[in-house]
Amino acid sequence: MKIRNMTIEDYEKVYALWLSCKGMGLNDIDDSRQGIERYLKRNPDTCFVAEEDGKIVGAILVGHDGRRGHISHTAVHPEYRHQGIGKTLVETALESLKKHDIAKVNLVVFKRNEGGNAFWESMGFTEREDLNYRNRNLVEFTRFDT
Repeated sequence: MKIRNMTIEDYEKVYALWLSCKGMGLNDIDDSRQGIERYLKRNPDTCFVAEEDGKIVGAILVGHDGRRGHISHTAVHPEYRHQGIGKTLVETALESLKKHDIAKVNLVVFKRNEGGNAFWESMGFTEREDLNYRNRNLVEFTRFDT
């Protein structure tokens, strides 16, 4: 398995990977080719893919604002799970954030995503019960769950 930085040329394969993974939330703006291209331009050295025999089997999007890191869209193809790919992607991403002097990282997981929640807990991420997560759409978009 090879871990490398994600590029926009990986988009179609990564998008297909996301669709293969139950429990993700995608939308037609942020997760479009243009949306991911913007994200990768802002975060060129913190997003990664895992390749096995030329096939993308894992991906992680990670960015930061100079103060906090944020992980999103972490996925491992169902046929390649329980082989340490997700763990390796996360560890690689966390190391990349440390190089930017980021001391803390956060992420959001749907409550219904039991496998995802178990994975993140095994990676040392704790659930915050003292916060309310809020968001506001600035434009209309179509959201869908995998």
